Amino acid sequence: MDPLSREYEKSLSSMSPFEIKNKLIALAQDDTRKSTATFLNAGRGNPNWIAYDAREAFFLLGAWAVAECKRVYTDSPGIAGIPSRAGIASRLEKFLVDNRDSEGGRLLEGAYRYLVDKLEADPDELAHEWAEGIIGDQYPTPPRILKYTEAIIQPYLAQELGNRDAGEGRDLDLFATEGGTAAMCYTFDTLQTNHLVKKGDRIALMAPLFTPYIEIPELNRFGFDVVTISANKVEADGYHYWQYPDSELDKLRDPSVKLVCMINPSNPPSYRLSDHDLEVLIDIVRKDNPNLIVVSDEVYATFADKFDSLLYRLPQNTICVYSFSKYFGATGWRLAVVATAKKNIFDRMIAELPQDKKDDLARRYGSLTLDVESLRFIDRMVADSRDVALNHTAGLSTPQQIMMSLFAAKCLLDTSDTYKQKMQAMIHERWNALWKNTGFTIIPDKLRVGYYSEIDMMVWAKKFYGDEFAAWLPTAHEPLDVTMRLAVEKGIVVLNGSGFDAPEWSIRTSEANLNRDDYEIIGTKVRQILEEYHQEYLASKK
Repeated sequence: MDPLSREYEKSLSSMSPFEIKNKLIALAQDDTRKSTATFLNAGRGNPNWIAYDAREAFFLLGAWAVAECKRVYTDSPGIAGIPSRAGIASRLEKFLVDNRDSEGGRLLEGAYRYLVDKLEADPDELAHEWAEGIIGDQYPTPPRILKYTEAIIQPYLAQELGNRDAGEGRDLDLFATEGGTAAMCYTFDTLQTNHLVKKGDRIALMAPLFTPYIEIPELNRFGFDVVTISANKVEADGYHYWQYPDSELDKLRDPSVKLVCMINPSNPPSYRLSDHDLEVLIDIVRKDNPNLIVVSDEVYATFADKFDSLLYRLPQNTICVYSFSKYFGATGWRLAVVATAKKNIFDRMIAELPQDKKDDLARRYGSLTLDVESLRFIDRMVADSRDVALNHTAGLSTPQQIMMSLFAAKCLLDTSDTYKQKMQAMIHERWNALWKNTGFTIIPDKLRVGYYSEIDMMVWAKKFYGDEFAAWLPTAHEPLDVTMRLAVEKGIVVLNGSGFDAPEWSIRTSEANLNRDDYEIIGTKVRQILEEYHQEYLASKK
């Protein structure tokens, strides 16, 4: 079937954009084999950089930990003991002094000193946790998160999500998970299991947003009644500003809306929530919907200046998902945390459940504790992640937790935010290259983050060629045609915005996974598509 036929495009439109992407890649690669075009994949937000110093520190620590195991005993073939705690801190400190000549060594020593000097970690306990953690010879204990992993990620989150909150994250509980996707699954599962939401309940999604947040509520086990809070409005000047009108946010004032999911900064179109929108959300909870559960995915927060999370603005109501994957070029590591305030509505709402629901939960969690009612929401999430029965083997692998700790330490030690400034500058440079070459004029906006672009072709159709052309376009082509044509004719992969509940004629590009010059090409080709449509329109008028 012709991939540019309306019939084929219609058949694809019901699929997730991430599944369509695989077909687009094949089509784009086929085009580049037949032409001089360069295959460019701007469809997925996988970074093309890494934070190498934290990885150097990780592998250096691993070499030391192996030596610690061999120090206990060795045998052939390749057998050693497990780390011994006695005197381990002094041996680590000597190792750190001996390795100050490398960036990884300096970062590792800085992380150690931060934990010992600033956070008052016990040196032997810390060194032993690191040795066992990176070797991976023990089950994660505690299962929720290692003691010193939590200790160093708490101030990291306070710095990056709380705009350097003075509390340094000590009022947060963390659960280390296998990436943000696992965190999402665990969150929905435990909310339902603990009767905080039930099948068919009304929830809200703040669109546009990452496709799984759209698809999970549609699963039969949840079957939620979804209310969309949309930022898709085109303003009077013909532009999108990707903020939420009060009329949309006011839908959350209805107490029948039990939960709201958002990505902040958004994915797509990569804008942070305005202070006004944050204040409206706070007002809604305080005045109209005090039990509103807020799930806020904040993986892109570090690409925004002085980010202010709802985890700090509305802590008692917020379940925050934060992933290390994008900022550190670590999607393959699968590193994330779920964060909740120690004082939260989830524990209170569970305590206020009717007795029959409490009895149900007592049966579920009774094997873990004699006092199920005191079991906190976030610890229930840990147990649920392994169907309760395997709670004793729950938890993110300990080497992953050590890597996470070193990423956090890298930024805590970077008191001038040099890494953050470099990351933001690189993303902005790529974003500017893309938009400059589309020829589309974008108004400066301090809320724009720029990790993604959402290009609404209908907006630019009207601005360049008028309302009559814009009205003709849907009569001649499917909305997916822009995405398909870029792949088939230009060798470029982008994702269809409609799959994110973005405007139907929009496309999403990632500014993370290609180089600046590549985005110049993509911008030029996007504009060519629009011009080709216009030429087709003019021909139809003859």
